[in-house]
Amino acid sequence: MAMVMQQQQQRESSSGSINKHQLDSGKYVRYTAEQVEALERVYAECPKPSSLRRQQLIRECPILANIEPKQIKVWFQNRRCREKQRKEASRLQTVNRKLTAMNKLLMEENDRLQKQVSQLVCENGYMRQQLHTVSAPATTDASCDSVVTTPQHSVRDANNPAGLLSIAEETLAEFLSKATGTAVDWVQMPGMKPGPDSVGIFAISQSCSGVAARACGLVSLEPTKIAEILKDRPSWFRDCRSLEVFTMFPAGNAGTIELLYTQAYAPTTLAPARDFWTLRYTTTLDNGSLVVCERSLSGSGAGPNPAAAAQFVRGEMLPCGYLIRPCEGGGSIIHIVDHLNLEAWSVPEVLRPLYESSKVVAQRMTIAALRYIRQIAQETSGEVVYGLGRQPAVLRTFSQRLSRGFNDAINGFNDDGWSLMNCDGAEDVIIAVNSTKNLSTTSNAANSLAFLGGILCAKASMLLQNVPPAVLVRFLREHRSEWADFNVDAYSAASLKAGSYAYPGMRPTRFTGSQIIMPLGHTIEHEELLEVIRLEGHSLAQEDAFVSRDIHLLQICSGVDENAVGACSELVFAPIDEMFPDDGPLLPSGFRIIPLDSKTPDMPDALTTHRTLDLTSSLEVGPATNHAAGESSSCQNTRSVLTIAFQFPFESNLQDNVATMARQYVRSVISSVQRVAMAISPSGVSPTLGPKLSPGSPEALTLAHWICQSHSYHLGAELLRSDSVGGDTILKNLWQHSDAILCCSLKSMPVFIFANQAGLDMLETTLVALQDITLDKIFDESGRKTLCADFAKLMQQGFTYLPAGICMSTMGRHVSYEQAVAWKVLAAEENTVHCLAFSFINWSFV
Repeated sequence: MAMVMQQQQQRESSSGSINKHQLDSGKYVRYTAEQVEALERVYAECPKPSSLRRQQLIRECPILANIEPKQIKVWFQNRRCREKQRKEASRLQTVNRKLTAMNKLLMEENDRLQKQVSQLVCENGYMRQQLHTVSAPATTDASCDSVVTTPQHSVRDANNPAGLLSIAEETLAEFLSKATGTAVDWVQMPGMKPGPDSVGIFAISQSCSGVAARACGLVSLEPTKIAEILKDRPSWFRDCRSLEVFTMFPAGNAGTIELLYTQAYAPTTLAPARDFWTLRYTTTLDNGSLVVCERSLSGSGAGPNPAAAAQFVRGEMLPCGYLIRPCEGGGSIIHIVDHLNLEAWSVPEVLRPLYESSKVVAQRMTIAALRYIRQIAQETSGEVVYGLGRQPAVLRTFSQRLSRGFNDAINGFNDDGWSLMNCDGAEDVIIAVNSTKNLSTTSNAANSLAFLGGILCAKASMLLQNVPPAVLVRFLREHRSEWADFNVDAYSAASLKAGSYAYPGMRPTRFTGSQIIMPLGHTIEHEELLEVIRLEGHSLAQEDAFVSRDIHLLQICSGVDENAVGACSELVFAPIDEMFPDDGPLLPSGFRIIPLDSKTPDMPDALTTHRTLDLTSSLEVGPATNHAAGESSSCQNTRSVLTIAFQFPFESNLQDNVATMARQYVRSVISSVQRVAMAISPSGVSPTLGPKLSPGSPEALTLAHWICQSHSYHLGAELLRSDSVGGDTILKNLWQHSDAILCCSLKSMPVFIFANQAGLDMLETTLVALQDITLDKIFDESGRKTLCADFAKLMQQGFTYLPAGICMSTMGRHVSYEQAVAWKVLAAEENTVHCLAFSFINWSFV
């Protein structure tokens, strides 16, 4: 009876099985508090002790002397099981809270969609009624009108607090109608289906004024913390150059009204930057939700420097903002709406889809904001693990500095000290100089790097077709040796070390071809990677044969997901010291590829696959014009704009040398990218094959036919094999011909208008720079005399043979050739001489 009572007391004990142990005979043994405390201390150090450790524990703790090792083993098993159950219960509670909040969010989204359906039914009925009563006076059904249209506010409204408060309340109402209502016809963002693993629910506008995007999701942060993060726009919006608060005064419900001036970077060298003059209203609703809403004001707010603001085009921000609601058990539900009018008229016509795309706004602003908040939330909870001992905030700062430095280089704002160098508007590569640039990031003089001359930036933009941006960026990241010059990287890296090297005259270095990628961190969806790149190099000088010349780069790579619609792909890097201090100077360079919406062939401004890449000199800003570009090969053509920018430090006495080196280097990089684009283009023929032709000149495919037909007509021999001249393959085979084939115009000063890949390699130039090269520049004195002597023969009989000789590349290198053939290229139908063609046989660098 006593034994039964003892067992009943043990079952009723609140201490549970963790403080008792069942013997083989079925009896329980209760652990004392001192014994449990001793076991817990060991468990905290080692949850799974070995047999030797358990025996040692019994010897060291007299209070455990009456406990068998097997009993202690079972105690630890029970303790681990109890801990596992506790963690699982906590996880399930967290998941349950998230699912409950997500269910609430989806129910609200369903209600909104039902309202939208009702509104569409109402509009449909109204339109039917209008069709039946066409002759009757037009009537207006106010219940179906959209509230998206933004009324114009006069300047006087913004001149007093009462007027601003009225605008703020109106902005709040319009924003809420977009965030939770039917003011905008939202459609699901392509490729962003909601689900358990999704960051949130994303939508873009359809058939509304401007471009708009919307996101909603769950974040494990409190509303005030989220509002604080989102209001600091430069910290998460990479395109935001600056945000300044000019006026702030209190409003009702403990809210505030602020007048803001914001500047945003241009994503490419082909378009001006944007700025915004806005009112931002922060308030708390009756249900406890926190709202931050914003809209543009009329007037001419231009920041502290009106002269600098002249570089910007004023954009319009329609009512948008953030609705943040607290969740039960912690966390928040957030609704984000971005609605902009980016004044697409101010950019070249080919770029207008970029400024009229809601998908781009969604990726660059809306989705980026929600991802950034979730990133902060995970870092706060300790879920994010980073390498090389760097704190998450430090790594975020590195990413922001790389992105900001690259944007500064692309935009080259005057108020930052940038000015163009010898630019006549016709250069394919723009050279900008900043003599006031200081790479110091802190007040620490030891880590500052101020050059006697300054910073020089070489940049260019070009159009690509049928080249997936994500694939191109991945290739550039993984195969750096295909496009980069190790010695140029060495020059930039050496500039970070006080006086180690100077250009020219660096010690020659050989790149081993090996690069080691060391990951530092990544965002929660791996859409951006931060890494350190080590390029292995060795000195070619005998005395330094065993000295390492490794180069280290800090690099961010983003947009590598091919399914991310509207996402921009970037590869930005900067040389760093191998010690890699947190406040070390950074001079970013890199690539940015921005996708443009596909256009159907019947659209007036459709571009053929062989259109020129040189947008800077051939496209004009202004009203839309009709480009008779012919039929596109496919309605699925994808277009994108590639922007390249490389920065180099220089000393004053070497500015011209560095400028020449930078221009030639960027041209060589462009040429390499063209070859890569041709290799990865799904069509098999690069869209970059088209030369820079004048408006009256034929396209590249037609010119290729004329070259081959004229060669056969004049010389009686085929330039290409007979099985390789049919259809579009003639251009591809001419492009890949082993001999250097070039065409020059018939002018008083002949310039080149076409070259195949071997011709570009021989001249060491690119298609975009080809037109700037005159015929006389490539021959030496002997070659020019021979050409002049045989020119009459060429024009009379249609062709001539030039003996072996020497010509010069644009880089100043000598090129030898066994023989050269020149012939007249005839336009097929008109039988007129269009240009002269040259073929350099068995050429090689001397």
